[in-house]
Amino acid sequence: MPDGAGRSPGDRGHGPPWGGPAWRHGDEVGWGEGRPPWWPADEPFPPDDWHRVRRRFFRRALVAVLVILAVLVAIGVAAASLGARHPGAAAVAVAAFVVVLVLVLRAFRRTTAPIAEVMAAADRVAAGDLGTRVTPSGPRATRRLGAAFNQMAERLEAQERHRRELFADVAHELRTPLAVLRGNLEGIVDGIYAADGTQLGLLVDQTDAMARLLEDLQTLSTAEAGALTLHREPADVGALLRDAVAAFGPSAQRAGVSLTAEIGGDLPTDAELDPVRIGEVLRNLVVNAIRHTPAGGVVTVSAAIHEDGIRIAVSDTGRGIDADELPRVFDRFVRSADSGGHGLGLAIARALVEAHHGTISVESTAGAGATFRVDLPIGPAS
Repeated sequence: MPDGAGRSPGDRGHGPPWGGPAWRHGDEVGWGEGRPPWWPADEPFPPDDWHRVRRRFFRRALVAVLVILAVLVAIGVAAASLGARHPGAAAVAVAAFVVVLVLVLRAFRRTTAPIAEVMAAADRVAAGDLGTRVTPSGPRATRRLGAAFNQMAERLEAQERHRRELFADVAHELRTPLAVLRGNLEGIVDGIYAADGTQLGLLVDQTDAMARLLEDLQTLSTAEAGALTLHREPADVGALLRDAVAAFGPSAQRAGVSLTAEIGGDLPTDAELDPVRIGEVLRNLVVNAIRHTPAGGVVTVSAAIHEDGIRIAVSDTGRGIDADELPRVFDRFVRSADSGGHGLGLAIARALVEAHHGTISVESTAGAGATFRVDLPIGPAS
């Protein structure tokens, strides 16, 4: 997630629980005008209605305090003026004063208790207990505060969980090529293997596998952080599809798969996009389709005008995707048991499409193939 702009690492206070630095605003440690690392990249920070809600809360609090003070003063003045002439009326005024005071204290406690609970919960989150939640209660404003805190804590917990899973997945993916490298190198050193072209070629293949994994991770992390720079230029979408089919035609032929292209005649030749990144999206989708299509199957790459943009589709006649796997196909390191690769291709495709302000989706029925659709705006995003 993006760290936000215009923030500098602070040297006071404690860092947030996700391991990053605290940030300073003036002389106090806080968010300032920056974006917290856990805040979604596609949502403005602070929220659009944040200042309006804050002003309304303080305005209502000020009005309530002034009204309460006015009532208490009026009761006190009435009690003082009636005390000498009408002792009974004075007693009633005093009783009313006590009742109002009790009601004020109860209302004050009803408002401050939820805030105190949120503050205590925030301290626990800062100490590393990301499972902390509060029960929203009190007036509407404090209920919204509690709900917002719970959303923040859930995002932090999900971010930490994803970080741990990512580290575990990267370690797992690197372990295999490193083990092969070590085994072959030890075999060469011990004289078991000859240091010839065959053995050295195996070592080069494993280093290439690690290099591709690290490059994919860098692309994915940069895109997910919102820091990916797109080099938009007028591009011929039809030519991009033809290039993808030409590039992967030989591998499809070796797999016994027919790879074809269907290009609409009304496709623009000057769509504003990054042709290199969209080409990478096509590469990942086509490779995925060929990998999951048995010999004799067909993979079709198509593009046409759809509503106000361009729809690119990659369809195959493979075994399809199980219904319980569909929601996670675009998650990183998610792959079927019989799949090759590192499980990053579809995650990268989604990140690159979303960087273009487009959408990617999949439809599939087990045993009947799958269709991945990419919808892109024709012009540059505003």
